[in-house]
Amino acid sequence: MAEEAWHAGMRRERDTENRTRFGLLLLAIILAFAIQGIADPGPWEQFIVAVLLGATLLLSIAVAQMRVHLMRSAVVVVGLIVGLSFAYAIAGITDSAITKAANLLLVLLAPPAIVLGVVRTLRARSRVTIEAVFGVLCLYLLLGMFFAFVYGFIGRVEGNFFANHVPTTTARVLYFSFATLTTVGYGDLTAGSNLGHTLAVTEALLGQIYLVTIVSVIVGNLGRTRGRRDT
Repeated sequence: MAEEAWHAGMRRERDTENRTRFGLLLLAIILAFAIQGIADPGPWEQFIVAVLLGATLLLSIAVAQMRVHLMRSAVVVVGLIVGLSFAYAIAGITDSAITKAANLLLVLLAPPAIVLGVVRTLRARSRVTIEAVFGVLCLYLLLGMFFAFVYGFIGRVEGNFFANHVPTTTARVLYFSFATLTTVGYGDLTAGSNLGHTLAVTEALLGQIYLVTIVSVIVGNLGRTRGRRDT
């Protein structure tokens, strides 16, 4: 009995730690999105964003419970990005390339890590938990941030992404991306090319399909134990 109680206590401790990681991950993504969408671009704003994006990437690897050497490699890369961003902030240099590199690493590496973490949690618990809900919400936000990065990249290559020569800023591409993802469609910003139109439609479709399938299934089955087959 004592041994069973000890194992039960250890499981509860691991579950609490895992839930905390997913919660912190969701919070870090929201903060990174909010600061980039609200604050005016500047050296210290970029430093704060780099720290948040780096922390988000490390938390995504943590929830996936990847091997130690992968985490160490990620810590080195994140440390390098944060260090360069800090040096630029002290020097008063606004170099968006550092923040863009951090955004690129986040939108490419974090989603598969979060998916792995959610799958492992579902297998270990045999039921849908709040961690899984946090995970799918993180993926939804990262989807919007991914398309914002793509829009910004197009604007950097082509000179502008939006119609009517509206400047392509980080705040604007985030605003346009999430307005498109949620199919709000305010219409105050529109893509200025056929490629932009196609990407916007693709994002809107992916956003709606994701909400009515993945999110609805996960939330609808929250707390339900996986059924067993009769023998």
